[in-house]
Amino acid sequence: MEAATTTISQLADFVDRTSFADLPASVVVETKRLLLDAIGCALAGVASDKGKWGLEFARTFFAGSPQATVIGFGDRMSALGAAFVNGELINGLDYDAAGKHLPPFVVPASLAVAELNGATGKEFITACALAHEIGIRISGGMSSYRDIVNDKTGFPPVSGHSCSIFGGAAAVAKLEKFSKDQLAQALSLAGLICPMQIQANMVKSERPTAAKYLLAGWVSQAEITAAYLVRAGHRGDLATLDGDYGFWRYAGSSNWNADSVVAALGKEWRFPRATPLKLYPCCRIMHGALDCLTAVIEKNGLRFQEIDGIHAYIEASCVEPVFSNRDIKSQVDAQFSVAYNLSVLAYGTKPGIGWQERDTLSNPEIRKLMEKIAFEPHPGYVEALKKDPQARLSKVEVSARGMTFVEERPYIKGTPTSDPATTITDAELMAKFKDNAFPILPPGKVNDACNRLMDLDSVGDITTIVELLHL
Repeated sequence: MEAATTTISQLADFVDRTSFADLPASVVVETKRLLLDAIGCALAGVASDKGKWGLEFARTFFAGSPQATVIGFGDRMSALGAAFVNGELINGLDYDAAGKHLPPFVVPASLAVAELNGATGKEFITACALAHEIGIRISGGMSSYRDIVNDKTGFPPVSGHSCSIFGGAAAVAKLEKFSKDQLAQALSLAGLICPMQIQANMVKSERPTAAKYLLAGWVSQAEITAAYLVRAGHRGDLATLDGDYGFWRYAGSSNWNADSVVAALGKEWRFPRATPLKLYPCCRIMHGALDCLTAVIEKNGLRFQEIDGIHAYIEASCVEPVFSNRDIKSQVDAQFSVAYNLSVLAYGTKPGIGWQERDTLSNPEIRKLMEKIAFEPHPGYVEALKKDPQARLSKVEVSARGMTFVEERPYIKGTPTSDPATTITDAELMAKFKDNAFPILPPGKVNDACNRLMDLDSVGDITTIVELLHL
């Protein structure tokens, strides 16, 4: 395959020619919203085991060069170290944007290199927009656990988020002002050193580990490694994404649609619709049911003591073992347990850090309420998905006061649709950021950081923002 016609070379050309001025206003807005959310999740992640373990590791091996900053904790260490910890922090409570979970995989490397180079807000936005777009496009060219086969969906033998590495490497190379050839080589090398995908292994297990579907910190380091090795002289294979033995094959996909990946590059931006934000710190497969349960409780003024039972109908993948765990021993157990999260919400705990605090995990009343929870795939889920890939048809039936209260919704709150009711507004997003940040930072820094991140395109040096993200 000629270099000029490879998927890698076309993506590199897109990254090379795209400047901040080329970004549609809607792309700039959504990139800033994703960055605000990711950084807020990292601040909340200071309370996560995953984040603390990542910091302990990085302090041991990456503390020598003060190149970049760890969010929340404030440690100055090498870019590799800071990127590792910040990836683990963003994903620590599973509160980050869903879809392909791109933010914890592409933002940390971009932030570390932006800080290292004193990049402007516009340069940082451009790099992160490109990172999300490339990650979404490559993932869209491969098989997914939401693909419908014989009127069913299900996890393929191999699945995960490793394709995010191409977006992260592109962002690093863009921030370093690589030539188009260097960009292509960085993208290629990223694919050749990519960590393996482990999501299918996770969902088939009865109890998840903190590695979850793939360590965000590991991918973040690989993105930086790929770009800087190319600058040192390494070369990749520009056909890495293509052919019978390309990335899609060794990443475990059953198919590869290269034409779809590069179609309308720069004219059609896909990530804003494919990267839904979260209102609950847990796996998104249960968020539709959580929305429905919230509506039932608020409409009827239900108290948890009145609830005799909850039956939820949710995403088809809820049949996988990891979602049925009721023996909650860790934060990660909690993040994937359907019964636990429905119970915590019904108990009245405000979504956020409090859902995974030790006292909440062991609360006997929440444990007792979990015994009253049942769930199964919504019978109309697949048909709804056929009509709209964004749909996540969900329903709950709550037994209380001798009655059954029912709520059904086609979309999860946070899904970008034409219906404003499904969108998380700027006000809601800023409130989430502040809830995440207030336990970690003084109010003045929280408010200033929130406002400046929402106005990131006017920032002259990203380091002035980073200084607000730790004590």
